[in-house]
Amino acid sequence: MKQRRHYSSNRLSRDAERLVWLAKGLAESGSRAEDGWWEEELATLIGKMLGAGQEDALNQALDRLHETNGRAYDDLADLIEAASESPRSEGRRCLLLAMPVLAWSRYRIPDRKLPAGLLANLRVQLKAHILADEVRVGMADLLFSPDQMPRGFVATQRLAAELADQAGREGNLAIALDGLPETGHYIADVRYILAVVGSPAGRPLFRWQETDGSRDAALREWQAQAGPSVQASMPGCAIQLLLPDAYFSAWRQADQAARGYSLVGTAAYLQAALDLPATGLRAIAAPYYDHRLVEWRVGFARRGDDQILHGVVWPLLGGEDENTDVAAEIEQTLKQAGLTDIVMLDQRMALEYCEDCGAPLFPNADADSVHAEMPEEAEEQGAPLHLH
Repeated sequence: MKQRRHYSSNRLSRDAERLVWLAKGLAESGSRAEDGWWEEELATLIGKMLGAGQEDALNQALDRLHETNGRAYDDLADLIEAASESPRSEGRRCLLLAMPVLAWSRYRIPDRKLPAGLLANLRVQLKAHILADEVRVGMADLLFSPDQMPRGFVATQRLAAELADQAGREGNLAIALDGLPETGHYIADVRYILAVVGSPAGRPLFRWQETDGSRDAALREWQAQAGPSVQASMPGCAIQLLLPDAYFSAWRQADQAARGYSLVGTAAYLQAALDLPATGLRAIAAPYYDHRLVEWRVGFARRGDDQILHGVVWPLLGGEDENTDVAAEIEQTLKQAGLTDIVMLDQRMALEYCEDCGAPLFPNADADSVHAEMPEEAEEQGAPLHLH
């Protein structure tokens, strides 16, 4: 019997090594004809690894390429995501769809089972405004929090396959609540409704793939027609529906949109909790570093008061770095929320957290990082603990 190999973070498994080699070949390819061979080999190997549950090996390959070859990393990440969110179905092209909902509330944002009536209504609205003709839909019956979304490519592929079975019969997948992670309690957060959609081979999936459709029109109709039904299932929340899209793409779009939405939601929450106008608030924003710029943090206080009441973390996403004008985007968002007292610090702040509770510390006007604390009267009204 051959001796079992043990892998360190510096040594790739055999399949991970081949993934790296294939991805580099695709990145260096000089023609679509050559691309096709590399992509077929990659797709076959990725499918085998997903089926065998080789999550670690997939991530090993991605980590190696992230360090050494950015273009090959992007190519491989795209193909792994595509394989994870595109379950196989005889005669149909299937795709795992995410429907993000931005929400903020003075109370707990729900993560809950979705009633059959709501799922039926959403299926009708999807077919009317988001999906092309002849597309079938299988839906999950849970309003997912980010903590409850499938973790990793293998778990995503398995959920997509289960939903694909439901799509053929236009059914709903019952999600077991046992074992789901506990949802964090935030003032502003994202919720997701998940489905698999399937079109006949060679036919489009989305309304905007048809000659008289567009993404903008689809989003407007989705918000107008599906919004009231979703709102009814999220009492006490202000919500904004984003465009349903492929799972990983929708997740990235939601992460990006949630940053500004959290600032606006924070300002609205503090106005309601403290009975203040927007002009009665001050916001202090600063960049936070851990060897490199990692995120901006925004602390909120009463105007004329040094106490930081709440804070929002604005993480850098994708290719954003120190050369991205994040400060201007944050300042513009705060102005749109009605704030007039805005302090933009240019000091390099250290990435600090509270030693007792682990919460991030937020900047005050003196460029110190401090713990955010609401006044006792607001806490007695059941204010959420953190902002997302």
